[in-house]
Amino acid sequence: MIPISDNVRGKRIPVATYCLIGINIMLFFWELKLELSGELSNFIYSWGVIPSKISLAIADAISGNPAAWIVVILSSTSLLTGMFLHGSFSQILGNSLFLWVFGKSVEKAFGHGKFLSLYLICGVITGLIQILAEPTLKVPLIGANAAIASLLGAYAFRFPKAKVDTILPLIIVFIPIEVPASLYLLWWFLQQLFYSVGSLNINGGVNPSSAGYWAHAAGIFVGGSWARFRS
Repeated sequence: MIPISDNVRGKRIPVATYCLIGINIMLFFWELKLELSGELSNFIYSWGVIPSKISLAIADAISGNPAAWIVVILSSTSLLTGMFLHGSFSQILGNSLFLWVFGKSVEKAFGHGKFLSLYLICGVITGLIQILAEPTLKVPLIGANAAIASLLGAYAFRFPKAKVDTILPLIIVFIPIEVPASLYLLWWFLQQLFYSVGSLNINGGVNPSSAGYWAHAAGIFVGGSWARFRS
């Protein structure tokens, strides 16, 4: 299913949504440039979330090494930067599309500042959950998947009866249909299976299939809870 719009209306112009989509796409083009020059892997390993790197630094700091706290702080910035990087064409296209359809409605409902705080804070929180779930993982985790999952949670709570205009590809025929927004909570998990299509050339890969689902589920819960207390 390919969402294209919904029946939620609002007066605010979703400036933050436009900016987030623009930043994600511009950085993806930068990744393509780095791939051509052979520098992409180093870039992703520097700015993506590597759970083992952060968890080891925390353990070292707790054990009594004050200098390790500097590593913890520097490594933790990847929780923010990693959500603006993407590892495949399907991932950037899917995230941009879901951000466009669902993000703009959440922004219109709650305002630019609250929307942006939801996106960034929930993205960081779900990144922490991924580290706790797989602290020994040495493969970078990148993408806005978890942040968008939080938007879906907020959207489902705020607009439980919303309808989403959808295109259903059937071989070479595209059938327009309208489906309940809640159905996309399930579809969001299923489509993660296809996010490796068109992967960039990153040594060691990114986003292993075992990672992310608990964080995405937590993102939906956190987003829904956020919308509940903001209403």
